[in-house]
Amino acid sequence: MDLLNQFNGLLNTYTYSSLITIIAFIVIGYMGAPLIIWSVAGLAALVGFSAPTNIILIYLAAAVLFNIKPLRAQIVSRFVLKLMNKMGLLPKISETERVALDAGVVWVEKDLFSGKPDFKKLMQESYPNLTPEEKAFMDGPLNNLCEMTDDWQVWKQRELPEKVWNFIKKEKFFGMIIPKEYGGLGFSALAHSHVISVLASRCAPLTITVMVPNSLGPAELLIHYGTDEQKDYYLPRLATGEEIPCFGLTEPQAGSDAGSIKADGVLFKGADGKLYMRMNWNKRWITLASISTVMGIAFRLRDPENLLGKGEDVGITCALIPTNTQGVIVGQRHDPMGVPFYNCPTQGKDVVVPADYIIGGVKNAGHGWQMLMESLAAGRGISLPAQITGGVQLCARVASAHAVNRQQFGVSIGKFEGIEQPLARIAGWAYMLEALRKYTIGALDKGIKPPVITAMTKYNSTEIGRKAVNDTMDIMAGAGISRGPRNLIYQAYSTVPIGITVEGANILTRTLIIFGQGALRAHPFAYQEVIAAEKNDVKAFDVAFWGHIGHVVRNLTRAVCLSLTRGRITFSPFGGSTAKYYRRLSWMSATFAIMSDIAMASLGGALKQKEKITGRFADVLSWMYISTAILRRFIADGSKKEDLPFVHYSMNYALFEIQKAFDGIFRNLKVPGLSWLFNGPLSWWSNFNAVAGEDNDSHSKKIAQLIMTDSEQRDRISACTIYMPTDIHKEQLARVDHAFKLVKKSEAIDKKMRTAIRAGQLEKLKGAKLIEAAFSKGVITSDEKNLISEAQKWRDDAIQVDDFSQEEFLGHKPTTDSPQIHNSKQSSVKIAQ
Repeated sequence: MDLLNQFNGLLNTYTYSSLITIIAFIVIGYMGAPLIIWSVAGLAALVGFSAPTNIILIYLAAAVLFNIKPLRAQIVSRFVLKLMNKMGLLPKISETERVALDAGVVWVEKDLFSGKPDFKKLMQESYPNLTPEEKAFMDGPLNNLCEMTDDWQVWKQRELPEKVWNFIKKEKFFGMIIPKEYGGLGFSALAHSHVISVLASRCAPLTITVMVPNSLGPAELLIHYGTDEQKDYYLPRLATGEEIPCFGLTEPQAGSDAGSIKADGVLFKGADGKLYMRMNWNKRWITLASISTVMGIAFRLRDPENLLGKGEDVGITCALIPTNTQGVIVGQRHDPMGVPFYNCPTQGKDVVVPADYIIGGVKNAGHGWQMLMESLAAGRGISLPAQITGGVQLCARVASAHAVNRQQFGVSIGKFEGIEQPLARIAGWAYMLEALRKYTIGALDKGIKPPVITAMTKYNSTEIGRKAVNDTMDIMAGAGISRGPRNLIYQAYSTVPIGITVEGANILTRTLIIFGQGALRAHPFAYQEVIAAEKNDVKAFDVAFWGHIGHVVRNLTRAVCLSLTRGRITFSPFGGSTAKYYRRLSWMSATFAIMSDIAMASLGGALKQKEKITGRFADVLSWMYISTAILRRFIADGSKKEDLPFVHYSMNYALFEIQKAFDGIFRNLKVPGLSWLFNGPLSWWSNFNAVAGEDNDSHSKKIAQLIMTDSEQRDRISACTIYMPTDIHKEQLARVDHAFKLVKKSEAIDKKMRTAIRAGQLEKLKGAKLIEAAFSKGVITSDEKNLISEAQKWRDDAIQVDDFSQEEFLGHKPTTDSPQIHNSKQSSVKIAQ
């Protein structure tokens, strides 16, 4: 018995010691302790378990080896470097990819990639506001431009009126990004974005016409890279529209793979001893080309005589070519989805220009790709996200008004759950897109150009925009497909595919840029490992590789612990009902970080070709970033309690997107020898322990109700960056919004009449007969009768659609400058003709 007691005591001692040791190692791993702490902890464990002396000595020798960095580098890291190169575990980076990787900077994506994001810091990132000067422009010239532009007439006439062109030039809309010292407006990225968002809610052709000269093009490139002479000549003329710019990048064989352009220029010395270029190109989908006066061209410069001393293949170069130069061919147009903006092909046939036409002069020969990538690093985060944000806010405004104004079975269709669900999605997307727009703009206005972040912003904004327009069309039904001045949605439905394709087609943006570049740029060690390996720099590789090992250990520990506790053990910088989201994002970040490392280690250089896998990783990174933007907006807006339904809905939506992406990763990631673990147990655990599920019906009901409530909150969600006209007799948006407000005001009166019907006081009548009966029997007052009658009149008018005579339909009958509303039913509200 004594022997048994001694054995049990010894067993308990070892059990407790083992448990304490395991806990200690978990804590060390979770905190990301340095190697010396691990070494001391390991030694303490060996001594504590009375390990043999020879084992302890071997351990000490290994500890010394790994903690003395020069020794470790020469003995261990050199061997590891050779092995990894031999096995092809490190990706090969082309010069084109390297330039793209080096363009711009890394921003908050580094935190999200780290596995341990500092949300207190992320919530303090800049959230800008317009200056008084910029606000005055929005209230003046921007509002006036929207007012003078009749979207329906632009689509019918297939061009902007001359008065609109003149106003654009006069008020320097083409010079928003051009500094004031060159005659431009010198706007912030926020003001630039705001203008595009508002215009997008008014007229797509107008938006694109203003947007493109302020995006990637001659002005942007000149500001950052042009010579003083080029800036002094072109920028003032571009600001006032005296020069109309375009930029030729895309070719039949070079779309998203812009590095493969065939356009070329051959350098030669003229009889006057000066350097010239003989250029040939065939470009397509070039906005404004057919009416441009100066064309930026990206081409591959060749120098057969090595006049520049850079070899024969100098590389991609950007130059400015006046379109009246002999050999420049413009004038033809494409027809993109029927949207009437200038989108055109252009060719150059033996165009001879001075080498000084290179942007920045001959010293910038061969630097064109770098210039383009750095410019896109900013541009992707402004124009298209702003256009989509304005479009989705318009969708939220119109769909919510229609859901109230349109009745079926005696009630507003917004009361049907089938309408509530898509309406909630639109409202939720409007909230998150504005959050995404302003959070990204905050970085750009500080001079930060994060290419991975702007790629995420462009990709996700345009994808959400496509979904929002489809949901709006479903709610509008027949009113959404009947074109005419009463239809406010058809132009968005026609335009949204264009945003999907430009500035990098979305499919490749998702698979190649967001994670393809993000995995190297945002990872704290991966890019340094690749560079060190290419240079065979053992010392640099040692630092990066062992830092990477510590990174893996920490994130593996954190991922397991946070998964088991659903993030509850991690710190949230804020309390209240949003605290859980910071904890869950920390959990997702740790899981993302370790799974990224596993994917990179198991697939090595082949990861670039596994686009289904990289696309899912891109989705996780994207939605972590969007979640961060949502939480930042909530704080910036004053943490209003009434906004919590939008926060809860948006965060659940984002986390569910992350969950779906992880489910796909676990099911499909092939890890040599361990695929069964990821495809089986871990995949099952991911489903069982999901970070979020589909949207909660109570959440969607709540925000659908809120967006159908006439309130300041509805204005903030659906009208903060759109054009809101006020003429209820001429403007359809003003009309439907006016009807919506009257219907909401009269809801209590309608409820009184329905109650009277159920009580038997009134017969089951409808429309004007019911109102008259209710008044005659004293159910409603005279003022109430007038209000609900007015509401019914405007409600009836708001749901009308356009129709046309055969001549008008075929375009044979001239139209007036003012919108002509054609109704199958005579409107009860007069429209200005």
